[in-house]
Amino acid sequence: MKNIIVTGTSRGIGLELALQLAAQGHRVLAISRTIPQALLGNENISCLSVDLATEADLHKVVDYLTATWKQVDAIIHNAGSLLLKPFSETSQVDFEAIYKVNVFGVANLTRIALPYLQKGSHVVTISSMGGIQGSLKFPGLAAYSSSKGAVITLSELLAEEYKEQGIAFNVLALGAVQTEMLAEAFPGYQAPISAADMAKYIVDFTLTGNQYYNGKVLEVSSSNP
Repeated sequence: MKNIIVTGTSRGIGLELALQLAAQGHRVLAISRTIPQALLGNENISCLSVDLATEADLHKVVDYLTATWKQVDAIIHNAGSLLLKPFSETSQVDFEAIYKVNVFGVANLTRIALPYLQKGSHVVTISSMGGIQGSLKFPGLAAYSSSKGAVITLSELLAEEYKEQGIAFNVLALGAVQTEMLAEAFPGYQAPISAADMAKYIVDFTLTGNQYYNGKVLEVSSSNP
C-alpha cells in the first residue's frame, strides 16, 4: 500500500486515477478545486479542495501530510488548465493564469512535498504532446502547450537535482484522450483512448516506472492531435 498524491481529480483522467489507485488498496490524497461525489465515502481516498494557482492554498496539503501520512510514495501532477485563444488575443494575464496551474502549481506542490519524499518515491508529471519539441502544434494553444513544455524541463532538472536521494522524476506526454479538456480544445474530435484506459497506463507507470526511468519524457500518443 502506497501513499499517492493525485491532482486534478474532479473529472477525466484524474478522477479515474484516484478511483483506480484506491481500488488497488493504495491511499490517495485527491487534490482539486471541486470535490466530486464519486470520490466521497471511499475509505482509501482523502479529498482536499485546493486551488493550485494559489500558493497559499497549499498549506492544506502541508497540514494533511504532517498530521496524517508522514511520507509520500508518489505524486501524479495531473491537474491542468487550458486556454484556446489566438495568440494575438492572449494577454499576459491569460499566460499567467495557465502557468500558475500548469507550471507553478507543479513546482510548488513538489517543493512542499519534498520533506515527505524518500528513496524510491516517484514524481510523475502529466504533460502533453503539444509540449514536445518538434511535435505537431495547433493554433490557439500557445499558453497551454508552452506551459507543458516548461514542466518537461522542470522535471528533467529535478531528476538531476534529487537523484542522489533516490527520488525519480518522469514525464508522460499524452496525446489525445477522450476528456472534457480535449473537447474544449478540439470540439467534435473523438479520441481513440478513454480517460479510464489512460489512467490505467499512468497508474502502472507510477507504481513501477521509476525502476526503469528517471529524468525521462515518454510520449504516450497514438494519434494527432
